[in-house]
Amino acid sequence: MATCKNAKRKPVPCPDCGGKGETSETVRVGARKGRATDNRQAALCLTCLGIGEALAGGE
Repeated sequence: MATCKNAKRKPVPCPDCGGKGETSETVRVGARKGRATDNRQAALCLTCLGIGEALAGGE
């Protein structure tokens, strides 16, 4: 009888970045008050460390 092969699991996308690996942050200007502007910049997702998949040992 042939042995059963386990199908590879599909990776679960990161809940914070949606599987993209990066998020967008508001740009702040000014030394004292740090006013928020309408502009956005890309930032590395700290939950999945940029890979876009939920970590196995995570929440």
